[in-house]
Amino acid sequence: MVDPDTDGPTTEFASRQPAPSLRRFVAAYSGYREAGVAPAMHRGLPSPYLTLIITLDDPLVVAAHPDPLTPPCTYDTLVGGLHSTPALITHDGRQSGVQLALTPLGARALLGLPAGELSGIDLHGTDVLGRTAYELRERLLEATRWTERFAVLDTMLGSMLGSTLGSTLGSTLTSGPGTALGGGPVTRHGAEASIPAEVTWAWRRLLATAGGVGVSELAREVGWSTRYLGRRFREEIGLGPKEAARVVRFDRARRTLQRLSVEGAAPTLASLAVECGYYDQAHLAREFGTLAGCSPSRWLAEEFRNVQAPPASPAGDWLT
Repeated sequence: MVDPDTDGPTTEFASRQPAPSLRRFVAAYSGYREAGVAPAMHRGLPSPYLTLIITLDDPLVVAAHPDPLTPPCTYDTLVGGLHSTPALITHDGRQSGVQLALTPLGARALLGLPAGELSGIDLHGTDVLGRTAYELRERLLEATRWTERFAVLDTMLGSMLGSTLGSTLGSTLTSGPGTALGGGPVTRHGAEASIPAEVTWAWRRLLATAGGVGVSELAREVGWSTRYLGRRFREEIGLGPKEAARVVRFDRARRTLQRLSVEGAAPTLASLAVECGYYDQAHLAREFGTLAGCSPSRWLAEEFRNVQAPPASPAGDWLT
């Protein structure tokens, strides 16, 4: 268990991918702990992942939600859907917990509902997972090291998924959405197989191109109208294809900016804009203002040492 009486400032961060059998549902685990530091605010940014946070000691304080109609609240466990505006998370100098990056295509299997039902909202973990949310937190509190906590997650998530992990369903489509992006047939597993193959294909195309493919092109590839694709995509993912492309592109840009800044090689915003598919520097700045609620330079200054915002590759980082 995290010791709440530790003397002096303490900052810990640990991350790991889940067990191989879970990786199509969860991209990464990340544990964090701060104590005795200055009070701070963290921006929970839009990303291609849903969020599950399980606190260890002090509750999570969300001062502002992506949905402005949701009042500030504290959480022992939190489930949050995809969103296109930031959340504001505060702490008084202490925070600790484990955060999971959940893939939208795995929401049905892990949470029991499509990601679209969680679009833009934050809920108490018990509202989604029931008693399991309590059990997850209790087991994590019993562990003494991050490796032990991550092992607890592997075990409990595997149990939650149960027979889903062992069942597969091959796609019935023979071209386009029925073919993996790298070639060969798509193998779709358990609850994920209930998602239309066209939606799965479109989502993976957006990720593979970092948001660089248009809605019309996606619709043409899957053989649907743009309107029908938009409706079914939003039901399963939580954002429409165009909005999802913006989030994926932004996610790449801010991760690249953070990574290069940590390495001491921060690019100019103009070069970052070109690299990440924006029209120009002004376009990138506008997107930061909309999706992050601040300029790129301000975000870097605020988040550079935030324990909830460690630099990592998109495949291994979960930042919300």
